[in-house]
Amino acid sequence: MGLILLILLVLLLVGGLPTWNHSRNWGYRPAGGLGLLLLILLLLLIFNVIPFGY
Repeated sequence: MGLILLILLVLLLVGGLPTWNHSRNWGYRPAGGLGLLLLILLLLLIFNVIPFGY
């Protein structure tokens, strides 16, 4: 479950970067919020709150 969440958050983080035409006017706000979620998930995985695999 943790690995699936990690992969999903990384994909959302890359998708939120303002490099495509549809997201240029968003700025870095979506990527910053998703980066914070990714950091929290990584900390939970490191401290074994969420199991990494099955």
